[in-house]
Amino acid sequence: MRPLTEREIRTAFVNCTKGEAKRLSVPRDLAERPWDDLDFLGWRDPQAPDRAYLAAELDGRLTAVALRATGAASWQARRSMCSLCLTTHTGGVSLMAAAKAGRAGQQGNSVGAYICSDLACPLYVRGKKDAGVGARLPESLTLEEKIRRTVTNLTAFVARIAAH
Repeated sequence: MRPLTEREIRTAFVNCTKGEAKRLSVPRDLAERPWDDLDFLGWRDPQAPDRAYLAAELDGRLTAVALRATGAASWQARRSMCSLCLTTHTGGVSLMAAAKAGRAGQQGNSVGAYICSDLACPLYVRGKKDAGVGARLPESLTLEEKIRRTVTNLTAFVARIAAH
């Protein structure tokens, strides 16, 4: 992924108003991010732990979405799998819900998916971040195929959010 600027990120949101995008928390360490290892930029708002965001170049266009994360519940003590990267975690997967774009979102419609709580899917897939013993199930896929699968899952999730 190419490095993104704060301005690019703020203008790419599809499921919040321009005012909301202007006020939301964007990471201050954009220059230090491992861009070559990222398929998308994901982050949590340090001021509001239930808010999360992701930005990705999909079909040649930068798209960003605002998400709401569930809090850690007691049931999360069991292993759960991220629906994007298929990494399993004990307590490290959250249900993330996003208001749909446009009128549907204004009417309260949303889309949800179970995603790595820290939104570090690209790093887990590449083995750059460890989610613990047994987090990555043995597969015969190449790294490129795993990355492609993660991007395909992300694209489908974002498309469901952006669809009017």
